[in-house]
Amino acid sequence: MIRRPVRPAVLRVLVFGVIAVLGLAACSPSQTASDGSGTPSSVSAESSAAFQKVLDDLQSAGGFPGVIARVISPSGIWTGTAGTAVKGRDRPITASDHTRIGSLTKTMTATILLQLVQDARVSLDDPISKYIPDAPNGNATVRQVADMTSGIPSYTLSDTFTQRFFSDPGYDWAPTELVDASKTLPPAFAPGDGWQYSNTNYVLLGLLIERVLRQPIRDVFDERIFGPLGMDDSSWPGGSVDIPDPHVDGVTSQGQPAGKTVDSTDWNPSFAFTAGAVISTLDDLQRWGDALFTGRAVLNPSTQQLRRDSILTSPPPNTATAGYGIGIGDRDGWWGHDGDFPGFNSSLFHNYDSDTTIIILVNSDDDITVDGKQEPPVSAILAGLIAALPT
Repeated sequence: MIRRPVRPAVLRVLVFGVIAVLGLAACSPSQTASDGSGTPSSVSAESSAAFQKVLDDLQSAGGFPGVIARVISPSGIWTGTAGTAVKGRDRPITASDHTRIGSLTKTMTATILLQLVQDARVSLDDPISKYIPDAPNGNATVRQVADMTSGIPSYTLSDTFTQRFFSDPGYDWAPTELVDASKTLPPAFAPGDGWQYSNTNYVLLGLLIERVLRQPIRDVFDERIFGPLGMDDSSWPGGSVDIPDPHVDGVTSQGQPAGKTVDSTDWNPSFAFTAGAVISTLDDLQRWGDALFTGRAVLNPSTQQLRRDSILTSPPPNTATAGYGIGIGDRDGWWGHDGDFPGFNSSLFHNYDSDTTIIILVNSDDDITVDGKQEPPVSAILAGLIAALPT
C-alpha cells in the first residue's frame, strides 16, 4: 500500500494515496447535476441521502472547512457539498468553485507523454538523459520515470528545499531548481530496483515535454488537454498565485507549529510544476475523467490500453491488487489518482466494472482520524462513498 511519508519536516504534497473502504450510513437529499450533455439526471433519494451523510459526517468529524463531491454512475449523477469555501466564514462551498488539484496534474502530464509516444516522438525505452542530459539517475528509462521505478528521489524530501519553501511560500520556482534540489539527495535505488513515489519524476517529464514540443508547458496543456476537452475553467497557473473566482481557500498545518493552521491559498504553485500545479473545477474534472478513463479525444485505443497495461504488480509496495503505472493507479479495481497541495486535497477514481466515477475536492490537506486511523480527507470520503454505493 502506498502511504504519505510520515515525517513532519517533509513537504507532504502531491502523493498518490490509498483506498480504505469504510462503512458509513445514510441521511439528507442533495441536488442534481448535469450529465455533461445538458440533460439533468439524479440518483435515487435513498442513494442521495446516503452520499450526503458521508460528506456531512466526515466534514463535521474531520473539522476540514468544506468538501465537493460527485458520483457518476449508470443510475445517475449525484453532486453534494458540505461546509464552507473558506475556514471560519459563512460562504457555503459550491460545486462551481475553482481549486488546486495537486497530483491529478500527473494524470494530465502522463497523457501528454503518451501522446508523444503515440506520435513516435518519444520512446518509453529511451533513457531520460536523452531528453534531459543532466537528469539524476539519467540511465533510468522514460517508462521508469513515469511509473516511479526510476530511483530518482523527490525534491520534496530535501530538508533544504522544504525549509526554503516554508520560509517563503510565495517564491516562484523554476522547474530546474526543483530538479537540482533532488540532486542533493542520494538515489533511492538503481533504476528498476524498487518503487518510490517521486515528484521529481513528473517535473522531469514536464521538461521533456517542453523540449520535445518546443513549447511552454502552459501552451501544451491548453492545446492538448484543456482546449480539446472543453475544460474552460481549468488553467496552468505558472508562477501566479491567483485562482479564478469563485474559488475555495486552502488551509494547512504543514510547516506550522503544532496545533496551528494557515491559509495557503496564495502559496506559489510553481513548486509543483507538472507534478501538481493545475487549477480546475468539478465539472472540468468530470470531463477530464471521461478522457482519462476511456482515452476519448486524447489517446487512440492502443495507447490507452498501454496506459492500462502499465500498472505494476511489483516491486513492493505494488501488489497484484494495488499498483501504480504511467500516471495512474489501480486500487482494488478503482483506477485513478489523488492529490495533495498544501491546503488542498483532491481525488478522481473510476471503477470499470460498475462504470462509476467518484470526484472529491477538499479545501484542506490535513489528515483526519477515522476509526482510530489517520488519513487524508479524500481517502476517508472516497471510502465512505464507495461503501454507500447501491449494491
